[in-house]
Amino acid sequence: MSDPLDRIAAALERLAPPPPPVPDLAAHPAYVWHRGFLQPARAFAPLPLAELVGIDAQKATLLENVRRLASSLPAHDVLLWGARGTGKSALSKAAVATVQAEGGAVALIEAQADALDTLPQLFALIAASPRAFVIFLDDLGFDAASDGRALRSLLEGGAEARPVNARLFVTSNRRHLIPRDIAEQSSAINPRDSIDDNLALADRFGLSLGFHAIDQDTYVAIVRTYAEDHGLPLDAAEATNWAPRRGTRSGRVAWQYVVDLAGRNGKRL
Repeated sequence: MSDPLDRIAAALERLAPPPPPVPDLAAHPAYVWHRGFLQPARAFAPLPLAELVGIDAQKATLLENVRRLASSLPAHDVLLWGARGTGKSALSKAAVATVQAEGGAVALIEAQADALDTLPQLFALIAASPRAFVIFLDDLGFDAASDGRALRSLLEGGAEARPVNARLFVTSNRRHLIPRDIAEQSSAINPRDSIDDNLALADRFGLSLGFHAIDQDTYVAIVRTYAEDHGLPLDAAEATNWAPRRGTRSGRVAWQYVVDLAGRNGKRL
């Protein structure tokens, strides 16, 4: 008869299985950092860089930064801010994929916005790797200035700042990550100092790229690029009328229209 302690230990292991092994840091183009564990991304298929229309300046700047990171040269943490659906996330992933195709030793690690306090644990896993990593945090924003302290520590070089082979790429709809009206509600003796301190969180990023709402011509150009790349017929008037029904013109809405167009034409994307 087995020892009761052995049976209890076995039961606990079934309830809380051991953590999965750390994946090969040189084997995958992208990873996901989830609940303190690193896992290979199931599918990493970013849009080709050429399909991201109307953001040429942002493309050139971010691509150069990723190339420097992959070459073990000084590179910046990046804040990509601006209107919804304008290509911030798509460009972050496409830039990494482009440098990978060029032979660059770089991978993307996507982490959830609520995982900031666990990033030092991630940094410890990847610090010794000869490969470079873009730590991608999508749609980040804080409702209070105090919520951004963990990010500020990571950017400023606290006791457990990110290693030299890792840089943060953060997307946000807010230019300063913290709403200005929240910053202005401070009870500090000198409100101006408090506002400057709160809004300066964004200043910790060495590179800040703005993405703005697009005009109709740019929207149609994006649709045309997608349609041509996938062999789809384009009705510019129909594409133009699609956008108001979605509430805005953006690269995301352009792609949604192309998905609908492909479905109606019986074509796979």
